[in-house]
Amino acid sequence: MPELLNTIVHPDCRHFRGDLPCRPNKTDGYVCDGCPVYAPATSRILIIKLGAIGDVIRTTPLLRRLRQERPGCYITWLTLTPAILPQGEIEEILKFDFASALQLQGREFDVVINLDKEKEACVLLNTIQAKEKFGYALRPYDGVAWPVNQLAEHKFLTGVFDQTSLANTKPYVQEIFELCGFDFRGEEYVFDTHDDKGYNWTSLPAARPRIGLNTGCGDRWTTRLWSTEKWIELIDGLQAAGYTPVLLGGEAEDARNRELHAATGAAYLGTFPLPQFINLMNQMDGIVTQVTMGMHISIALRKPTILMNNIFNPHEFDLYGRGQLVQPNRECVCFYRGTCRLGTSCMEDLPAAKVLQAVRESVPLGQSVA
Repeated sequence: MPELLNTIVHPDCRHFRGDLPCRPNKTDGYVCDGCPVYAPATSRILIIKLGAIGDVIRTTPLLRRLRQERPGCYITWLTLTPAILPQGEIEEILKFDFASALQLQGREFDVVINLDKEKEACVLLNTIQAKEKFGYALRPYDGVAWPVNQLAEHKFLTGVFDQTSLANTKPYVQEIFELCGFDFRGEEYVFDTHDDKGYNWTSLPAARPRIGLNTGCGDRWTTRLWSTEKWIELIDGLQAAGYTPVLLGGEAEDARNRELHAATGAAYLGTFPLPQFINLMNQMDGIVTQVTMGMHISIALRKPTILMNNIFNPHEFDLYGRGQLVQPNRECVCFYRGTCRLGTSCMEDLPAAKVLQAVRESVPLGQSVA
């Protein structure tokens, strides 16, 4: 159209939408001609990390290195859970559905990183045009996930053979950095605390330090479950030592948390939507948790995290020097198993006193980190 040809437009700008006015235009009335915030995208990167929520959270350190290595890059992230990602830190967050997959297949990227082995994620890597590809693709003739680059082979094999996974000594974040050709330098998670929402926590006990107790473990790996009796013993010990325990969880943990509240008087505020739950966790001075979404949130919030682990490789988790990983006194023989081979989970051999001591060492009395 002649009108467009006679108008200065910068489609390469990181703010430019094409289907809608950009934010600088809406907020400040800027147009492309002479725009003071014009920011051309130097490269375009697509991250495919669909789920689960915890895995999405612990992939966010990649954002820090990508910004450093490729200043001015425009990052698109495809996921099943857009709400968990830091909205102001990523130019484009897409929910995985047919419409998103369709439009991505019609675009070109400088880099595409796929960190999921699900077939739908792998086939997207096959079909999207990019100068560089990292992670996993789909082998067309047998439909199995396969490393698209040599750097992805280590992480690929830890998910194929239990023996390889057990022998691995690298944390997950280091593995995905190396998969992309980066050395891991301790980059922290990129996360939104949702403090700007102004949630009212006047019902929280004022006494500090507050220790959040994330009592659930999900319904897939129930071998991680700690008994109600153990939680009561820990709560009693925390209260006697001068800590303020606060029960945390979602709908699946609600009945248990109500039972624990009734038995011990430990604070329990109920269940909340995810952003509010994250902000509630941010009010804590330390978190005791299983390997769950709550663990990833705790690490992302930079809380001292006391991580109770039995069935997973302990090297997989990087607590960034905050907190401790504690394991049962009996060696676990159910690596990545949802049911215990011996009938009674070794989690019953994790003493409450051992967890309490880890809290004492990680969150000294009189210390508040929230």
